[in-house]
Amino acid sequence: QNVGCRTLSLSAHVGFDSLPDQLLRKSIKHGFCFNILCVGETGIGKSALMSSLFNTNFEDSPSTHFLSSVRLRAQTCELQESNVLLKLTVVKTVGFGDQVNKVDTYQPIVDYIDAQFEAYLEEELKVIRSLFSYHDTRIHVCLYFISPTGRSLKTIDLLTLRSLDSKVNIIPVIGKADSISKAELQEFKKKIMSELVSNGIRIYQFPTDDETVSEINTITNGYLPFAVVGSMEKVKIGNKMVRARQYPWGIVKVENESHCDTIKLRRMLCTNMEDLKEKTHAYYELYRRCRLEKLGCRDIGPENKPVSLQEVIEAKRLEFCLEMERKEEEIKQRFLQRVNEKAAMLEEAEQQASMPILTKYARLMLMDQEEELKLEEKKKLLEDEIAQFIEKKAITVSIQSQVSVSTPVVSLK
Repeated sequence: QNVGCRTLSLSAHVGFDSLPDQLLRKSIKHGFCFNILCVGETGIGKSALMSSLFNTNFEDSPSTHFLSSVRLRAQTCELQESNVLLKLTVVKTVGFGDQVNKVDTYQPIVDYIDAQFEAYLEEELKVIRSLFSYHDTRIHVCLYFISPTGRSLKTIDLLTLRSLDSKVNIIPVIGKADSISKAELQEFKKKIMSELVSNGIRIYQFPTDDETVSEINTITNGYLPFAVVGSMEKVKIGNKMVRARQYPWGIVKVENESHCDTIKLRRMLCTNMEDLKEKTHAYYELYRRCRLEKLGCRDIGPENKPVSLQEVIEAKRLEFCLEMERKEEEIKQRFLQRVNEKAAMLEEAEQQASMPILTKYARLMLMDQEEELKLEEKKKLLEDEIAQFIEKKAITVSIQSQVSVSTPVVSLK
């Protein structure tokens, strides 16, 4: 990283050693955000654990076991400790594992995580953007609650964890860990870690490269998965009121590390909060890369030369225009083909409709011709009869004239 850089010494104080203080003041003024996704069955103790981790009461309505699909419910609140402001968003799965058909139960969770990545990507690609004031809703850590069965992970747990390990930091926790004995709990932890390794599921490992937290993180990694107990009720023990769960056989203190790992989980979340956010940004970069590659964006051209974003956009625009022209020509040809087909159909229908009319006209013409022939025959016969009558009349007149000449007149006297 330091290629081409020289190391020089200062002859006097300059003042840029105040940069860390400036960043600290700016960060405190702006505040911090942290987003937690709680995945687990209904009634496993998600709300109680969140209240115990942050020493506050998250008012949340109880969920039912009769939902047809998994829903995600987000709740954002602002917490302040000393002069540090934290905008905390807790996202809980409602109805997880309650369906009879559990195929694709994890899909709404995956879609939600991708939707937050997509929203951040859209903000980045805006012409006028404001990432400094943008409320980042990307999930920084997923607390996956495992039922304290003491046997092994369920199939739905393996499928969900396998679909989430490439998108979010996963910290497995055993909910309601006070329901099994300590010996069973230790065996259960070993089984869980063994199954996660055998199924190739990656969970978040607390970083050990930082010297300030390497020792405590190395020890804490051995406690995974955390056996947690949450409670919103306070019990008076001695002169103090502590969060605890009271049973007939005794009291389980939530903030007692010998009773459960809730305090260890809180400590690790607060100590490694920035590392969780950096790892989340790495998951986002992978999502961003895949999305931009699908859109056709690339850094290197066909000849292994750098390609600017303007060239990529222009190439995509030309490709889009050519594709639109091709589709437009296809639509025109399809339209002309349909018009020709429709015209042929109409012409054929017209011909079929005109055929009975032509047949009737021809039949009428034939009948008219036959009538004319009959009338001609009758006219000829009538003319023949008239001629014969005139001839007979002439003969009769001539005979009568001859008879009248030859007969003498007899006097009657």
